[in-house]
Amino acid sequence: MYKQIGILTGGGDAPGLNAVIRSVVRTATLQFGMKVIGIEDSFEGILGETHTMSLTQKSVSGILPRGGTILGTRNRGSFVKMVNGQPVYPEMPIGEALANLDILGIEALIVLGGEGTLAIAEQFHKRGFPVVGVPKTIDNDLAATELTFGFMTAIDIATEALDRLHTTAASHDRVMVLEVMGRHTGWIALHAGLAGSADIILIPEIPFDFDAVIDKVMERDRKGSRFTNIVVAEGAMEVGKHEMYQDAGELRLGGIGDYITRTVAKRTDKECRSVVLGHLQRGGSPNAFDRMLATNFGACAVRALAGGDLGKMVALQAGTVVTVPLAEACANLKTVSPAGQLVRSARDIGITFASPKEMLVK
Repeated sequence: MYKQIGILTGGGDAPGLNAVIRSVVRTATLQFGMKVIGIEDSFEGILGETHTMSLTQKSVSGILPRGGTILGTRNRGSFVKMVNGQPVYPEMPIGEALANLDILGIEALIVLGGEGTLAIAEQFHKRGFPVVGVPKTIDNDLAATELTFGFMTAIDIATEALDRLHTTAASHDRVMVLEVMGRHTGWIALHAGLAGSADIILIPEIPFDFDAVIDKVMERDRKGSRFTNIVVAEGAMEVGKHEMYQDAGELRLGGIGDYITRTVAKRTDKECRSVVLGHLQRGGSPNAFDRMLATNFGACAVRALAGGDLGKMVALQAGTVVTVPLAEACANLKTVSPAGQLVRSARDIGITFASPKEMLVK
């Protein structure tokens, strides 16, 4: 049994991170008598002059509903370099980190993060250090788990935004475009679009055609609904084109919402406005479901560690938390199927994804 374990958070923040931290600390101390050390600023906190904090039941009291992470997080760091588009893990920072973990008396790690963070965690596992991962992505795009904490809260935020845009769109006969997160997948846009009564949903999995977008806007005009609500994932693409980036140097997605707004305004002469929801989807308090899922993940991660189920990530499958190897956990993205049930249901109720195929059907 480990006497002292560490926990860190990496990648972008997500509602529910603090709920996981709280659950890990309470489970480790109450059920297994372990001490818990929080590592600040992701893996960077165990390089050079280390930055850690002791986590006790008292110190995590009250953090369940708090957004963000009390440990801090980083999207980029010293542990991975991109060479010819492929991740490379330099030996020096990993060796230094392992030495510092030994000095700190940390015998095992629980790592909260997405594919990048968990890929680094796997490097520690390969070198014999005990690690268990907890999946974190509001995009809900990891194939190994049915749901990730933060996703439901992000949908709530996006749906509320659509509700609010709906009233102002109807009042002014406008086309309102809401850009939401979703680099490679359209889960947030799809769920929020269904829940928030969008008329057009644009996602990375279904490249869109502007003729189909314009047809939908003008069709609604002819039928007396002189406003249109469009929700678009940041990674959505026009047919034959690539994703849009606001900064090609950093490959930071952005601009698709504004591009759609300007194009629709030019081609229809309608008043159009765009809203980029951005980090509002990441911030703030997690909803009840995400608090529950995060708590469950945290407790199960400690149990996996205590039971020797190492080099694994906890995952939700068929309503039960299981463990899957880190090597497999982030190997595949879970994408929206263009023929899937939610897409069919959306089309059944009149929502368009503006694909050329839909144009031919009409």
